[in-house]
Amino acid sequence: MTAELVAEAVGLRKVYDIRRGMFRAPAHLQAVGEVSFQLARGRTLAVVGESGCGKSTLARMVTLIEKPTAGSLTLVGVDAVHTPAERRRELRQAVQLVFQNPYGSLNPRKKISAVLEDPLAINTTMGATERAAKAREMLARVGLRPEHANRYPHMFSGGQRQRIAIARALMLSPRLLVADEPVSALDVSIQAQVLNLLADLQAELGLAYLFISHDLGVVRHIAHDVLVMYLGHAVEQGPKTHIFARPLHPYTQALLASTPGLATERIVLQGELPSPLNPPTGCVFNTRCAHATELCRSERPVLRMLDARKVACHHAEKFLPG
Repeated sequence: MTAELVAEAVGLRKVYDIRRGMFRAPAHLQAVGEVSFQLARGRTLAVVGESGCGKSTLARMVTLIEKPTAGSLTLVGVDAVHTPAERRRELRQAVQLVFQNPYGSLNPRKKISAVLEDPLAINTTMGATERAAKAREMLARVGLRPEHANRYPHMFSGGQRQRIAIARALMLSPRLLVADEPVSALDVSIQAQVLNLLADLQAELGLAYLFISHDLGVVRHIAHDVLVMYLGHAVEQGPKTHIFARPLHPYTQALLASTPGLATERIVLQGELPSPLNPPTGCVFNTRCAHATELCRSERPVLRMLDARKVACHHAEKFLPG
């Protein structure tokens, strides 16, 4: 039986116009270039890459904060790009966002009870008693006690604040949770607790996760599928097991080599990440790739199926055994 599809993106693209002065034409910055994926109920897609690769822009498009420049996005079977404004409000309840910094995303002047009840007060017709009961229920579900509802955000540890942020994201019973670096600000021991909580909630509620991260150790723990991005483009995409066992794109190989506990060999990338205002011709990774040829510098590779995943590399076959 095929799992229910919660989100599907086809050729998502986001371009920003950058003003350069009164007498100069604006520059065009492509933050995300034609990214596609499918995300089913109960599955986690991890999006990984260096800072500036377009991960967070992709998250903002999926959560309907930003509108794509091109491409299509379907959430719970509804066109999320061309749907009317009133329908988009309903869609925003189906997809919720968990931010990187839980303290920055919680109003320090509001008690936790108000923080959790606000989404219900704005988006539903629930009465005060019903909202309070739902808030207490959600606190228990994320491992906190009922009396915590009467405290303020500064009275909690970082891990507890992130649990509260997760509880708030779940108040509207979403189908998709977009987590943008949700554990990067936490101690390692607390990271494991929050990741285990997310896994338990996914199993219990059937949630789909779009998990944004630069930490492949965390991704290995929580993801089912991985999308590797570089300079706004998907360079490798497929099941976690295949990508971690045998990465085929040189950039994915470099990411794994830089992660403690995953490295099998040392790979040092040369040069700096190119400016998205002036991306390289051909393969976007060719300026830092030890395997680049003239073909890589002149022709951009397309994502193609190889060894049970998609990879955008002209020479990916050379990394297969035999």
